[in-house]
Amino acid sequence: MHRRTRATAWLARSAAAAAWATCAWTAQAQTNTMGAEPANLKQVFEAAWARQPEALALQARRDAARAQQQAARSWTPEPAALELSNKTDRLNRNQGARELEVGIAVPIWLPGERSRSAALADAEGTALESRASAARLRLAATVRDAWWQWFRARIETDSARDQLDNTRRIAADVSKRTRAGDLARADQHQADGAVAAAESSLAQATASLAAAQQQLRFIAGSSPAVGSDSGLAEPDPGGEPAEVEGHAAVQALKDRASVAERTAALTSAQSRANPELTLATTRERGVFGEISQQTITLGVRIPFGGGPRHDARTAKARAEATEVQAELALERERLAAEREAARVRVEAARTQLASAERRAQLARESRGFFDRSFRLGETDLPTRLRIEAEAAEAERQAARTRIELAAAISAWRQALGLLPQ
Repeated sequence: MHRRTRATAWLARSAAAAAWATCAWTAQAQTNTMGAEPANLKQVFEAAWARQPEALALQARRDAARAQQQAARSWTPEPAALELSNKTDRLNRNQGARELEVGIAVPIWLPGERSRSAALADAEGTALESRASAARLRLAATVRDAWWQWFRARIETDSARDQLDNTRRIAADVSKRTRAGDLARADQHQADGAVAAAESSLAQATASLAAAQQQLRFIAGSSPAVGSDSGLAEPDPGGEPAEVEGHAAVQALKDRASVAERTAALTSAQSRANPELTLATTRERGVFGEISQQTITLGVRIPFGGGPRHDARTAKARAEATEVQAELALERERLAAEREAARVRVEAARTQLASAERRAQLARESRGFFDRSFRLGETDLPTRLRIEAEAAEAERQAARTRIELAAAISAWRQALGLLPQ
């Protein structure tokens, strides 16, 4: 009885220790996960790419491409086949007739098929990498758009919060002066109305910020660290080369065109099915008692031409090659126009930022002047509220213009085919 009690207690202690260890491990894992929040645009992009189906399947596709290259360089287009046959008269006459045949059938490359198959396999391997680079660049556009939308929402929220703080401060001052009899109750109502409007603006900005943050979380798998503004703007690509040939989208189309051209070349060489070389040995006897005879057979199987089926495959491959070439020409023109538009947008954003910062500085100075005059009773409340609204709008516009300049530089880098930094 005592042994059973001790065993039960030991099991209970073991279960408790295991549960404690599990809880500790779970807490540590949650802490590590929470600490892995992306802090800048590059980290958000890398986290988003790790979740993409293209990234998850990329290694398997590389393995398939390498296997295809090895198959294209093999000695035969298809694996050899073993042929077995046995003929006997046991079920009808049963006179001892028997024939056993064992052979091997080896497919043979058509003229030019092996070299063109190898060229196509190499082109497909190269196209796989360029397709992955183009997919990364397309994802970069999505991440950049969500990232700067999130920053715009943050700017709107901060501006709305500052405006609410300022209107509350004015409303508190108006309340004191109303109780002292210096201002009328209508002024108090007007100040309270300004506070209510600022609260409504803050609520709307907070909702927009939450939506932008959730969109970014959906893309990257986790929300970025809110307090980290390091590396707000990406490097200015002013010194980058202007050629479009190195762009990932252009390179992907060029590799796709190469695959289409080599597919057409291979299809033209595959005018028929692959011939087969057969080597077989036969062992046979006529009746019981006879000595078995052995023979060797060497044969070649040559299929007829494909005819209309081959013509259809060749025409389809050539049409694909022509279509990709046309897409490549249009993509070059589109990227050239997009790069120029992005460059002009950056220049315009710089000019707007200088004007917005000048306006914000003047608005801050005017707010200080009118705040002192309002406290001295030299300015009425409507004028003070108007000046406050203008100053808040100037500050918001300056902050938003800084974000727009950073977003314009990011869009310029996107047009140049550069990934987030």
